[in-house]
Amino acid sequence: MSSSSSSSHGDFTNYTLNLLDQVDNSSDDGVNSRRYVHRDHYDAHNRLMDDYFDESCKYTEDQFKHHFRMRASISPHLKITAALRQLAYGYTLDALDEYLQMSERVGRESLLNFTMCIIDLYNSDYLREPSLHDIQRLYEGHERIHGFPGMLGSIDCMHWAWAKCPVAWRGQYMRGDHSHQTIMLEAVASYDNWIWHAYFGVAGSNNDLNVLNTSDLFNSMLNEEMPDVPFIANGVEYKRGYYLADGIYPTWASFVKGFSSAVDEKRTYFTRQQAAARKDVKRTFGILQGRWHILQQPARAYARNQMRRLMYTCIRLHNIIIEDNGYNFAVNDWVYEPPQHIQRTWIERCDARARRTRELLDREVHEGLQSDLVEHLWALREFN
Repeated sequence: MSSSSSSSHGDFTNYTLNLLDQVDNSSDDGVNSRRYVHRDHYDAHNRLMDDYFDESCKYTEDQFKHHFRMRASISPHLKITAALRQLAYGYTLDALDEYLQMSERVGRESLLNFTMCIIDLYNSDYLREPSLHDIQRLYEGHERIHGFPGMLGSIDCMHWAWAKCPVAWRGQYMRGDHSHQTIMLEAVASYDNWIWHAYFGVAGSNNDLNVLNTSDLFNSMLNEEMPDVPFIANGVEYKRGYYLADGIYPTWASFVKGFSSAVDEKRTYFTRQQAAARKDVKRTFGILQGRWHILQQPARAYARNQMRRLMYTCIRLHNIIIEDNGYNFAVNDWVYEPPQHIQRTWIERCDARARRTRELLDREVHEGLQSDLVEHLWALREFN
């Protein structure tokens, strides 16, 4: 560095120091301004590490807890056990103190932290939309078990009682056929009780059709992100699969319902077979509640988000157990293929969504598919 630059740099430094000194010594109405205090953070950090955290630290662990007023820490094993016992057996928080020696606050926090970890770790694996490989296996499995070609699963809703529902909200969460406030779950399950779709959070005063109108069941199909896998029923090819549903659901192309008044033997047989196959989702609800007793009891959470995390955690753990038991058809060799996001303009996306919406609401396709399935199942009966 040149002498001129060093001199200018020194003059600037002296000017800055003099200015700071004037600010420190200045006063305003007799009150001194705030003075700058230099703190050596690096030295403080090194001193703290030498005293408590390094291998050759000065103070012991007991002294650290005493100096910082820390209680004895609870092991992660105790916290996970407490969370699982609340989910599996519906333990109340005060019941955890007897064996696990855990307060209500720690038990509540352990459960909430456990649910957040399960959702973060297994969000994309154990509660996802079926890929192309999954859809082909669903077709094969449902046709082999129930005789329905092109079947993706069965759809229905379940209620979960809410004990801590705020008084101001009780009207919208109450329905005449239930004696308490509830929140509804919409789910799609396959024949092996794997849950492919779950939508939770609608007030219990609604019905299944209201839940469908707010759920995201068909978002991927409408956005052309879900692959179209055609199938053949009674010699007629259809573009994409369908769900078995009860009579409250609309006459859309993606729903197959039974006949409310069967006029011949073929339709009577079809309605009986459709009701039998649709029990997959009912049985899945029973297994889900039987495995996680917290869903049988009225929810003690005050916030809907906490209930939502609890429900989605139970569903993911349910699918994990099914895979671990070897019942899922896609255990050994499935490879999840995430949906492909197509780069399109806003006009193209709107046109595609409008076209897919018309296809979804096509009543003629619904009636044609229903008639072809009637003939297909009757032919299978005659063949067997």
